[in-house]
Amino acid sequence: MADNTKQKITIIGLGLIGGSIGLALKAGGIGNQVEIVGHDKTIEAEHLAKKRGAIDRGEHNLPRAVEGAALIIVAVPIPAVAEVFQQIAPHLTAGAVVTDTASTKAQVMRWAEAALPESVSFVGGHPMGGKEISGIEAADAELFRGRAYCICPSVNAAPEAIKQITGLAQLIGAEPLFMEAEEHDQYAAAISHLPLVVSTALFTLMRSSPSWEDLGSMASSGFRDVTRLASGEPEMSLGIWLTNREALIHWLERMIAELGRFREMLKDAQDEALLKTFTEARLQRDQFIAEPPRRRMPADVPKVEKGQVFAQMILGGKMAENLRRMKEMPQALEQQSKQAAASPGDRGRKKTFAEKIEEGVRRDLEKMERGAPPPAEPDRSSDPLK
Repeated sequence: MADNTKQKITIIGLGLIGGSIGLALKAGGIGNQVEIVGHDKTIEAEHLAKKRGAIDRGEHNLPRAVEGAALIIVAVPIPAVAEVFQQIAPHLTAGAVVTDTASTKAQVMRWAEAALPESVSFVGGHPMGGKEISGIEAADAELFRGRAYCICPSVNAAPEAIKQITGLAQLIGAEPLFMEAEEHDQYAAAISHLPLVVSTALFTLMRSSPSWEDLGSMASSGFRDVTRLASGEPEMSLGIWLTNREALIHWLERMIAELGRFREMLKDAQDEALLKTFTEARLQRDQFIAEPPRRRMPADVPKVEKGQVFAQMILGGKMAENLRRMKEMPQALEQQSKQAAASPGDRGRKKTFAEKIEEGVRRDLEKMERGAPPPAEPDRSSDPLK
């Protein structure tokens, strides 16, 4: 039964992402001030989402699910987004905010502009968290903690709506990251969609080999880790390909060129260059894991307590006391690449070739951090994404 005394949030799509958002909102401490209504294509998912505490109630009738909602979160696979927009458009309350969680944004923004009424604000969203398993069973309140939450506002979105989605990202533990839709799609193709294709391609290559039984029996954690993304939801993967084709092809071509570079080093026995490449990659990845780069928020985004903006907007200015109990963001990962001090017995030992290479790479990286010109790189003047 609907609770008319509370503001209403509707989550459409109760899989991994939608279910995790519901759980994170509840964990964020606004459960007593809002009613979270869930809709899914299956009644079973709605029942399980309620049982798990991700929603307060399910509503299998989509128009009724969005009627009177202040915020609608569309968390369905990309191919279904346009149809959902069309179905909910006539039933949205004026002033409502609609957002999504799709992993591509430019096409979704166009669908929103074509289908949604001018009386509502659309703010595109993409939480950069996920698993290779899907469904409400895999939902996790901590899925987004410490992860980027890409925000792509539509041209006509009200400032209050943008602040609300910023607060939503903060409340579920994520870090808002503002960008244009086209920019998002180019970067997502590189950092998210390309790994999906490479992971799948590696598995299909090995699985199609006549020697698969022997290969598979040898496979251990390395192969499993690298091919983990191949276990993802096929409909999601297809949606990425259909709506971000050109950007993904661009990065695939760059990946092919990079593999070609490795092939030439192996073919020409460029052992020193190969060792330096492996060493530099290890050092830089260790630094990335320990201290990921952070993108600054725009100056006009208010610096407030996590979730405060969201609570103020969705609750009409009332702040719940239990927001203060929200878990703090985890501390940055500890440095994983600290060089151990040489033991007394090592003082007279000559450095190995590998250690000399690593030392040189470290010096190059230190120079780059001090602002010195980096080592010369191949000419990429024709590359728009260099």
